[in-house]
Amino acid sequence: MNALDRLHSVLDSAADWSFAVSGGVDSMTLATLAHRYLARPPRIVHATSSAVPTAARPLIEAQARAEGWRLQVIDAGEFADPAYRANPVNRCYFCKSNLYDGIRAVMAVSEGAVASGTNLDDLGDFRTGLAAAAERGIRHPFVEAGIDKAGVRALTRAHGLAFAELPAQPCLASPVETGLRIEPANMAFIDRLEAALRRSGGSGGDFRVRLRRDGVAVETGSAPEAWADLAAIAADACAGARRSFLGVEPYRRGSAFLKDAP
Repeated sequence: MNALDRLHSVLDSAADWSFAVSGGVDSMTLATLAHRYLARPPRIVHATSSAVPTAARPLIEAQARAEGWRLQVIDAGEFADPAYRANPVNRCYFCKSNLYDGIRAVMAVSEGAVASGTNLDDLGDFRTGLAAAAERGIRHPFVEAGIDKAGVRALTRAHGLAFAELPAQPCLASPVETGLRIEPANMAFIDRLEAALRRSGGSGGDFRVRLRRDGVAVETGSAPEAWADLAAIAADACAGARRSFLGVEPYRRGSAFLKDAP
């Protein structure tokens, strides 16, 4: 049985589905393939907040129009949660708790399944949001179908989806060093700077803006010859926002996450 058949088998296990869509490749692919397959149109839910990149919503709305989704846009709600704003090591637990509670609220009396775009590779990361999902009975169809990140991308390309080569778009809180408060102004700064870096095209979208206690750094996996352009853009943005620019560094996955932070 191939990956798509396995996914269809998982989708057949519930009569009513709601899909959380962030604007990333995983959740967008899952929602698109599920909507095309299921006889009963699923509910597609996008939760907005200051931590969601501004580019996400137009992408989702364009896909919703193209596919005829039953799209609902809700407030993610995490910025009203002091535990989330404190940015502890388990920040994602509070983020996902608010997200999934919000989705359940718009489902009214429905007892259907709520799904995320989590894939097999995500299970190897430190993701406390998975605990929040487990507590609320959230399902992960890609995991249940045995599909990893490469498998998701393969499905995206095989179905000719326009966002197949979209770079990863983590939430805007993820680059903030653990223990630094999550503030809307910081989210807006990261969003603007990442958008400016992406427009430059010099790194192919292969970068992360990191907000640290002592300033702002840009991490990239691109070749060193691209670093000067990234540094110039970031330095100008930091000067305008009166922030210290720490320079361009090699990409380190999860470097903003400090397990020994309070």
